Amino acid sequence: MLTVKGLRSRLKKLSTMKKTKGAKKVAKVMREFKKGELNIGKSAKKVKSKKQAIAIALSEAGMSKKKKK
Repeated sequence: MLTVKGLRSRLKKLSTMKKTKGAKKVAKVMREFKKGELNIGKSAKKVKSKKQAIAIALSEAGMSKKKKK
C-alpha cells in the first residue's frame, strides 16, 4: 500500500513530466466528464460513471489498444 507521502510524490512526478498527446487527450476528456459535458458516443446522453469516462478517454487517445511485438 502507498502512504499519503508516497502518493503525493508520485503525483508530483507525473505533473512535472512532459505530457504526450495521449495524456493530453485523457486529461481533456476527464475535464469534460467532471464538468458534466461528456456525451456517450454521438447521443445527447451524458456519461455518469467514472469508469466509463476513463474507457472513453483511453479509447480516444488510442491507448486502449494492445501493442503488437
